[in-house]
Amino acid sequence: MSHAEIEEIVNRETRAWDTQDAELLTSMFHPDMVWVWPPHAQAHNPIDWMIEFGRFDHDRWKASWQELFDSHRLVHNHRVIRKITLSREGDGAFAVVDIDTLWEAQDGSQMHWLGRVCKVYAKVGADWKMTMHTGVLEY
Repeated sequence: MSHAEIEEIVNRETRAWDTQDAELLTSMFHPDMVWVWPPHAQAHNPIDWMIEFGRFDHDRWKASWQELFDSHRLVHNHRVIRKITLSREGDGAFAVVDIDTLWEAQDGSQMHWLGRVCKVYAKVGADWKMTMHTGVLEY
């Protein structure tokens, strides 16, 4: 168990976004993963959050990410790990990551993910899998 293992999975996810590799992206998710999103980066109260995908389903989630990759150009994707914390037992961890990811649609409109996220992981056998991820928030 080490911080390096968590740093590696965060960096692997970054690579998946950078290369627009939906298969690599979905390989990191735990089967029980649920991803909730705030409607905007100032929506700190989870009473306002939503679920778009439901519980992780490889084919459905991969198709959704592939749709994003096919319809948008990645302008930039800057990510900085701010904190990694591991459980005493070595089977849980989270990473706080500041992201600045800008997508441009074919019509020129932009989608900007700018702020801080928390990525939560569980050790499953020899692998780390993402179990939860907050949407992007500004602090």
